[in-house]
This record gives sequence, structure tokens and C-alpha cells, in this order.
Amino acid sequence: MGLRESFERGLAKQLGHPTGRRGALTGMLLNHRNAQLISDAIAALDLKPGAVAADIGFGGGTGLRTLLELVGPSGTVHGIDVSEAMLARARRKYAKAIDTGTLELHEASMSRLPLDDASVDGVITVNTIYFIDDLKRAFTEVAGVLAPGGRFVIGMADPDAMTEMPVTRHGFTVRPTDDVVAALRAAHLDLVEHRRSGTGQRAPHLLVTTPAA
Repeated sequence: MGLRESFERGLAKQLGHPTGRRGALTGMLLNHRNAQLISDAIAALDLKPGAVAADIGFGGGTGLRTLLELVGPSGTVHGIDVSEAMLARARRKYAKAIDTGTLELHEASMSRLPLDDASVDGVITVNTIYFIDDLKRAFTEVAGVLAPGGRFVIGMADPDAMTEMPVTRHGFTVRPTDDVVAALRAAHLDLVEHRRSGTGQRAPHLLVTTPAA
């Protein structure tokens, strides 16, 4: 294995599950690269003060800050991640919100959410679905925790752009957008809007869904 491939494999592993000191650097990278997509995904939730929200795979934690601002002191934000490094970072950064009970952090995956049924008004996940084997199972779990009329927004890079990135050859599952939509429908989530974050044919996608009636 050459140095370049070794670097790409290491980066791919960190992007999927940040660990250790490299994980901290990965968190900062995720904050920077995903900032606009996270902001657009949260805006699509159309949350009100007092709402209950969740960020699945929150990574560097940018989404947590914005969600906390939106729901206010009467709301609740759940931060869910499989990475202890990202959870530890969030515990330090948002200690006050944790102390007041506004933010609750969970070490968990999208396929096993530690949330009550029909308890969440809005859920986002940004650039995480490449690391999920069974999308239908994961999306069914999300559908179960959404309150009636709640929204689940997926932010994902354009698949054509993703396949040209060397790092995605290592541990990423890059699916066509239509396949992701099909998995959502199989999980009884209706696509209410498909928009782009930014301009151009390869701008990231936002899939805005709500539980099927």
C-alpha cells in the first residue's frame, strides 16, 4: 500500500468514525466543510421555540449550536453520534446546555435511536448515510421517533461528485439519490421537497421528509 492510499484509508476511517487526536481535527474539518449544508438542513426543519430536535451524526457540533439557538431554553436538542471523540468534544463545548437539560447527548447510531416514539419535531443528518449499511432500517427508526407532522432532513453530497473523490473508495457506500428516496419511502417517509444547498449541477442535496399519513 502506498503512502497516498494509506492516507486516504485513514481519512475515510476518521470521517466515518472520528477517534483520538485525529478525531478532534476531523471534527474541525467537518465543521468547516459542512457548515452551509448543516445550516440549510436546519432551516428546512422550520422549527419553533420549544421544539424537540435531533442531530444524528453531529460530528463537529455546528448543528447542535444552531439547533439550541432555534429551540431556545424551553426546547430540547438531542445530539447523537457513534464517536466518543465527537461526544467528548460536545460535552466540553456545550457543558452549560447539558447542565440545564437543553442538550442531551447519546452514543448511538441511526439504526438504534435512544429516543421515545413520536417525541421529536425535527431531525437532521448530514453526510452520514454513506456509513449506513441498511438505510431502510435506519430510516424506519427515524420515522418512529418523529412526532406527527415532524420533519426529517437528509443532507448529502452529490453522488456523481462523491464517486470522483479518492477517499470514497474506502468504506463509503455512495448511492444514487433515487435509491435514497426509495429507502425513505420504504420506511414510510414522504418526500415533501428535494432541494439543493448551493448552486450548480453538483451542489449537495437536501431531502426533506415527513411521516407518511
